[in-house]
Amino acid sequence: MSESQLWHAVDDYFAARLAPDDEALAAALRDSEAAGLPSIAVAPNQGKLLQLLAQVQGARYILEIGTLGGYSTIWLARALPADGRLITLEYDPRHAEVATRNIGRAGLDRLVEVRVGPALESLPQLADENPPPFDLVFIDADKVNNPHYLEWALKLTRAGSLIVLDNVVRGGRVIDADSTAPDVLGTRAALDLIGSHPRLAGTAVQTVGAKGYDGFALARVLE
Repeated sequence: MSESQLWHAVDDYFAARLAPDDEALAAALRDSEAAGLPSIAVAPNQGKLLQLLAQVQGARYILEIGTLGGYSTIWLARALPADGRLITLEYDPRHAEVATRNIGRAGLDRLVEVRVGPALESLPQLADENPPPFDLVFIDADKVNNPHYLEWALKLTRAGSLIVLDNVVRGGRVIDADSTAPDVLGTRAALDLIGSHPRLAGTAVQTVGAKGYDGFALARVLE
């Protein structure tokens, strides 16, 4: 068994015991694959981690930047109370259509709103609506804009809110100071912002598993 096969097998072991897919989650993955969406949704144990983080936060309002097929959206929305709200932003109309169906099948459409369009256009529009501060923000979209998404997350949260930034390892390329790859530059800039911003305290964690070599950053809003 190769190293990557072992990582995948361990993730499967954890997921089967701690984060098993139900029909709504399994169908979301099947329909996303059938529609030709990229296979980059979070792993089941990572989805469960997002759900637990939202529950620990006591989250009532969640913002997700990057919907894809709605798999992570379902995990997060299931942490909300009956009067909670999750707004998820998706650039691609086809992805948003698949996600909307998946979210509806999961019985979460009353809690979730999918907004279509470039997030850097949707975010100022959202801010203009003066929504309640979001308790948790999950950023999982185009990596070049990570620092901009992080800045908007700060504007839309409160002291004590949690920001989760996914895919920060970039296969180890994040440490390459000479890289000109947009995803690496955006990720490095976001991590620098977390480390230097007076309103943020954060860390980053490397992971291995079904999604390969990756990781995420967590940041808490201080004031």
